[in-house]
Amino acid sequence: MTDRRSRVDDEEALNFHRFPKPGKLAMTATKPMATQRDLSLAYSPGVAAPVKAIAEDPDLAYDYTSKGNMVAVISNGTAILGLGDLGAMASKPVMEGKSVLFKRFADVDSIDIEVDENDPEAFIECVRRFGASFGGINLEDIKGPDCFIIEEKLRELLDIPVFHDDQHGTAIISAAGIINACELSGKDIKALKVVVNGAGAAGIAVLELLKAMGVQHDNAILCDSKGVIYKGRDHGMNQWKSAHAADTDARTLDEAMNGADCFIGLSVKGAVTKEMVRSMAADPIIFAMANPDPEITPEEVREARSDAIMATGRSDYPNQVNNVLGFPYIFRGALDVRARTINEEMKIAAAKALAELAREDVPDEVAAAYHGARPTFGKEYIIPAPFDPRLISHVPPYVAQAAMESGVARKPISDMEQYKAALARRLDPTAAILQSIQDDVRAGERKTIVFAEGEEPSVIRAAYAFQNQGLGEAILIGREETVHANMRLLGVQSDAIRIVNARLSDKNADYADFLFHRLQRQGYLRRDVQRLVNNDRNVFAACMLALGDAHGMVTGVTRNYAQALGDVQLVIDTAENERVMGMSLVLSRGRTLFIADTNVTEFPSPEALADIAVETAAAAKRFGVTPRVAFLSYSTFGNPSGDRADAIQKAVSYLDARGVDFEYEGEMNADVALDPDHRRLYPFSRLTGPANVLVMPAIHSASIATKLMRAAGGATVLGPMLVGLEKPVQIARLGASVNDILTLAALAAHDLSDDRTEKAAE
Repeated sequence: MTDRRSRVDDEEALNFHRFPKPGKLAMTATKPMATQRDLSLAYSPGVAAPVKAIAEDPDLAYDYTSKGNMVAVISNGTAILGLGDLGAMASKPVMEGKSVLFKRFADVDSIDIEVDENDPEAFIECVRRFGASFGGINLEDIKGPDCFIIEEKLRELLDIPVFHDDQHGTAIISAAGIINACELSGKDIKALKVVVNGAGAAGIAVLELLKAMGVQHDNAILCDSKGVIYKGRDHGMNQWKSAHAADTDARTLDEAMNGADCFIGLSVKGAVTKEMVRSMAADPIIFAMANPDPEITPEEVREARSDAIMATGRSDYPNQVNNVLGFPYIFRGALDVRARTINEEMKIAAAKALAELAREDVPDEVAAAYHGARPTFGKEYIIPAPFDPRLISHVPPYVAQAAMESGVARKPISDMEQYKAALARRLDPTAAILQSIQDDVRAGERKTIVFAEGEEPSVIRAAYAFQNQGLGEAILIGREETVHANMRLLGVQSDAIRIVNARLSDKNADYADFLFHRLQRQGYLRRDVQRLVNNDRNVFAACMLALGDAHGMVTGVTRNYAQALGDVQLVIDTAENERVMGMSLVLSRGRTLFIADTNVTEFPSPEALADIAVETAAAAKRFGVTPRVAFLSYSTFGNPSGDRADAIQKAVSYLDARGVDFEYEGEMNADVALDPDHRRLYPFSRLTGPANVLVMPAIHSASIATKLMRAAGGATVLGPMLVGLEKPVQIARLGASVNDILTLAALAAHDLSDDRTEKAAE
């Protein structure tokens, strides 16, 4: 739970919005604007071609402009957050924030528009005139009942999705939580007795969505500040309230809550008492979402009874109903099928997708948001965390599928699995590579990967995910009682993964014999190798590989890289004609780079540098990349000269003599190597384009470069990956995350398909 004292103060908030540049949005060009030809294509005369095409077929605006990924966030400022009617301009910081969230969470481009108009009809006409410029309209912070009128009319007038997030976003997230609350409490949503307090835009939208999902009309009581909205009531009514008037004798909130299964609050602080909570049915569901203070606090509910499932609108309590879980992904799915609207089917699909995701094992990003505590599906985790990276690839496909099935999609998606992979790539540049690796692993023969540090919770979770995702069979090395205890804490079934205790294994003697034969002339006695097999899990796991009892191995979470590699090399040799080294894959600004050696040889000799180049080029080919190798140095083609530059020149000479089948050049500065036009200054260069394989002169330069690119340059770094051993072994960094371990396990399984392994099999 977040410390409530961590709230920001006004001065901090003002400085955040003001510095270093006012506001939260800026525009970035998606096409090059570096030459006169670029300008001619972007504007005159080149722009005439798409203009004429769109004039003939307006739908081509989706193909030739940004319309298909652009949402307008529109408000008149009549209901800003919980602050009320402060005017259109005062709403701009909120609308900018909404636009930023669209981009951050779903890669949807957005622009905020503040309309200085309080008359609904005039507002509608204004938006109608420019609305078609966008792929969708997100209405925000508009008071009720105006928001109902505006949304309904704009949906009729515009052939694009129009979505009032204050209504439907809250409804969708609430519905997801209620689906899971019913699952936990054993309640049937079709028999659920619901009380909604707050008959504004959000309250009515929640009620409408729940009814669409099966809640019966007379089992749902809507209340406003004057009490229950019942059939025959005539004071304080409008057409939207009247639609939900129930046939009930209850007249007050207190009476309505007696025996209710579910309370949903979108009203005011303190509206609910402990006595009301005590009067509810068994295992009550209480969503108190008034902001900034709920109708009743979780502490007060716990004092009243222990069987309640509770949610609020606040981040400092479990189960926050946060609209950022909804609108970015709903629009993402709607835009990707060019939906004409966002209908009930799409909203229900989004709610079901969110409910389903909350039941799955959470990734490290979610645990980090909870300060290291890893939430599991239960009373305090029924709604996914906003920073769950899976949301982008999980929710939009549900929305898109519902749009297609309900007939509002203009551009149906033919391959949903491919669409999910494309979604994952939008926010994670490594996703495409990892997806390709995992697809190759799944398509091949099922392999067994041994996880040497099998008692570690992160390793257990990675091994479980490895099996669960169909990547192969996992083996955990560890003491059964310790592994089982940690499995119980993690919610993993005790029989889900095979466990091997090194000391008790029936292969222990065979491994000791093998290792003694291998090390007896290197100063090891029989008792020494027996101790290693018994006690060193890296040695034991490596023996499993060496004797064919597993196909690959992952370690390193509890030991430093050099120590783990040393353990493994006691058992497994370097592959013939190869060199053991570390290689990192760096993705930055649309560029993919392979960097080596990042982990093994501190100051490689010229011969070693040549070997590293060959090894890294081969690895790049296995990733589907045509290698262009640059030997990096402080010197470029002899200027300035020096001993290290001479060593690199010799490495190039060694490659000349070997007659390799890839481009290479050096020695050269990094900026020269990466410059696509470097041949203008150096016409003799053998590289036909910018380098994509960078051979570093020493470990320290490789380590500094990769970490600097990640920390300061915003690059994504995959690895380091270990290559060059006879058997596939990957070594994680100390304290590696579950995702890191899982990635290395997939790489270990993928390595089995390379040329070396195929030759070994022959």
